Amino acid sequence: MHTPVKFVAAALFAFGLTSAATAGDLPDLNGRTIVAVTENAYTPLNFADPDTGEGIGWEYDAFNEIAKRLNAKVDWQLSSWDVMIQAVKDGQFEVGMDGITITDERKQQVDFSDPYMVSQQFMLVRADEDRISSPDDFSRDESLLIGAQAGTTNFYVAVYDVLDGDESNPRIKLFETFGASVQALKTGDVDMVLMDATSANGYMGANPGAFKLVGDPLGTEEFGFILTPGSDLLGPINAALAEMKADGTLDALNQKWFFDYNNQ
Repeated sequence: MHTPVKFVAAALFAFGLTSAATAGDLPDLNGRTIVAVTENAYTPLNFADPDTGEGIGWEYDAFNEIAKRLNAKVDWQLSSWDVMIQAVKDGQFEVGMDGITITDERKQQVDFSDPYMVSQQFMLVRADEDRISSPDDFSRDESLLIGAQAGTTNFYVAVYDVLDGDESNPRIKLFETFGASVQALKTGDVDMVLMDATSANGYMGANPGAFKLVGDPLGTEEFGFILTPGSDLLGPINAALAEMKADGTLDALNQKWFFDYNNQ
């Protein structure tokens, strides 16, 4: 039922890293501990295991593998999205990840790694939704509500690409996490959530028959790890990412979290 979504995701993952870094001998960080932060609210990139409560996901596996290759350890911390970028900028955490879209505005605050994933924005609706097939459909029907998380790329796409450019539009219902907005969609409190194909695929796999994607993609975005400006970790992380791209590790993680995990 969700095979077309998986093909979309697989095609997007085929895009390579943009760094000039190539696979080869990696820097040795001599057992250094890297303080990394995430939110645990972005299935399947980072979330709490429903059985154990342990943080798991694509980003956990990817960054743990980066640390292993660099002879480093990871001190995992949690933070809400709304303060994460500022906390990394201020040096409270060395590296942050939460499906963070690389934008020029954010580059003014933090350093970004090379992109580790490329995805696109889609409209996620309930499986039985028949009123929405395009952004124009949604915009014209003033009874329809959209769920979003303040300060995210999805919020700004909702405001400027779907609605009227008014960031205080009452048709936008704000939630603290992506998970909360998806739950509101599931229960009928909102009618649509904008999500990249990456996250949408995860939620659809975790809730078979509950959701579907409609319409054409609204834009393409690249995800990167964020680092404290001037961090000496940037070069080593990019080198490890390039090696993991070259040896198929990133492809294996895509298979694990976007295909195999959803089918368990």
